[in-house]
Amino acid sequence: MPFSPVRSQPTVAAVLLPAERPQVEAASTGCFTVLVRDSVPEALKAVRERPVDAVLLSVHRCPPAETDTIRQFLSAFPGLPTIALVSRADPVAAETLLRLGASGVRDVIDVTAPAGWTRLRQFLLEPASRPAARILGPLFDHLPELPGDARLFLEVMVRLAPNTATVRGVAKVLEIQPSTLMSRFVRAGLPSAKRYLAATRLLYAAQLLENSGLSVADVAYRLECSSPQSFARHMRSLLGISCSEFRRRFPFSEALDRFLAVMVDPYQSVWREFRPLVGPPSANRTT
Repeated sequence: MPFSPVRSQPTVAAVLLPAERPQVEAASTGCFTVLVRDSVPEALKAVRERPVDAVLLSVHRCPPAETDTIRQFLSAFPGLPTIALVSRADPVAAETLLRLGASGVRDVIDVTAPAGWTRLRQFLLEPASRPAARILGPLFDHLPELPGDARLFLEVMVRLAPNTATVRGVAKVLEIQPSTLMSRFVRAGLPSAKRYLAATRLLYAAQLLENSGLSVADVAYRLECSSPQSFARHMRSLLGISCSEFRRRFPFSEALDRFLAVMVDPYQSVWREFRPLVGPPSANRTT
């Protein structure tokens, strides 16, 4: 089956000098998408309005008056990488870096040398896969003996889950009929593929809700629900609780533990033999 694992380009909100913009955009080609904004408040507004994987702040565009804004933002979005960019010798840069460090910025990349651009690309490629990795790592630890196609199904499902609410969307990427995929879960005695996808989307919701700067409505739209009300109904149908209660009771670590305990651990022996994409060996024999 021709397939390459799903990887989306990271999106980076950036505040840059005019001279830095073409350099950053050139470095981003094929690696990440840049949302350039004119000020720190505008970049942070972009983070609240759309999925952003990292924030890039030129130290040459971060005046002292915006220090409190940066500190408050980092407190509200603790999991979002924020990088200070140094692109030229600047007597004020050292002081700005100290302020940014005191505000919570931990990563600095100096691009005054060519190697700095390579480091920037490598650094920004990591955040896009981090939410999926937080799920896939423990999942594969609990299912160490998976057939190749079962592992492929889980990886694709997890990576697609934030933007895919239906099994049909997953099946399309895997080039399999949705009815075939769903019937194989039923025959194996597993929870439905729909239920696995819904439970995985809740794990992404738990990650997003770790950011106090995002409202429940923000998270609903990040997960491409039709409305916050639809997201609330979905939450209540799955867990019998409100979104606010989910946020309070299920930080990501708790949500992940529940997912593994309910959806994975009781079915480890089944998953060791499960072939969701090619079916059981007998299905492929000719008479």
